[in-house]
Amino acid sequence: MTMAVYPIAGFITAAIVVLISGPKIIPWLHRLKFGQSIREEGPKSHQAKSGTPTMGGVMIVLGITISTLLFAHITVQTMLALFIMLGYFLIGFIDDYIKVVLKRNLGLKAWQKLLGQLIIALIVTYFGIHNNILATKLWIPLLNVDINIGVFYYILVLFVFVGTTNAVNLTDGLDGLAAGTAAIATFIYALICLYFLKFDLAVYCLSCTGALVAFLRFNKHPAKIFMGDTGSLALGGVIAAAAVLTQTEILLIIIGGLFVIEALSVIIQVISYRYRNGKRVFLMSPLHHHFELKGWPETKVVKRFWLTSIICGSVGLIILLIS
Repeated sequence: MTMAVYPIAGFITAAIVVLISGPKIIPWLHRLKFGQSIREEGPKSHQAKSGTPTMGGVMIVLGITISTLLFAHITVQTMLALFIMLGYFLIGFIDDYIKVVLKRNLGLKAWQKLLGQLIIALIVTYFGIHNNILATKLWIPLLNVDINIGVFYYILVLFVFVGTTNAVNLTDGLDGLAAGTAAIATFIYALICLYFLKFDLAVYCLSCTGALVAFLRFNKHPAKIFMGDTGSLALGGVIAAAAVLTQTEILLIIIGGLFVIEALSVIIQVISYRYRNGKRVFLMSPLHHHFELKGWPETKVVKRFWLTSIICGSVGLIILLIS
């Protein structure tokens, strides 16, 4: 089996794991009453989703982990990639457990999440630099220039981790939206890893794509299960890991453009509401809810956002190739 075949094997294996585990995990979550709570201020159509099992991210992470361990070499880079995903998975799982099982709506406090993310970033950056996997540089696309930023590289990694995971988390608001857009982003990063001949990292990324494509079998409208913070934070971790371990952090802004737009819509809404006497820019944020309240069917919003994600990813690839 040639190296290029392993990522494809990872894709297929991760998809099979999710497809097999789904029919077992979904009824189990139903019996445990691990149901999603729906915000009353959200679109009224979403009230019908109340009680739908959440924490489906367990299926996705299981598929990625098994597939990566089977088809990627066990190197420091592979272990760091899995550590990032599993670290964020743990943060999301604890958050979901507090909200869903202990019935405390706010989940983990902001400082607790940030502390966990800080620890993950410090560990990854330290071991990455000391094992010559990472360099304290920032690559500027198009100009094809590397800028040595020294100790500030630790801050950059933290910023990438926090920004990406929270942006993906905000995008997880409609059936199939986060799963589809994350599948596109991880597929694009799998291609980038192959371009850089990082086959083990390509296995990791394409395993994520396969797990997500299979998860859409259960998560597409009308969703039988939601991924929860357990899934969305872990997926943000996968995408952030791919960007950091290929040292294409700036390119991530383009490839993950849809996530950036969703996060910016929330930031703009909060600033406008606070400093413009309660005036809102959008009918509701994140942006996908704005289009819902304008009358777009949920499936139309999801498909348009998927298309936007494909365009962003394609532009990112083109920039990489011409750089």
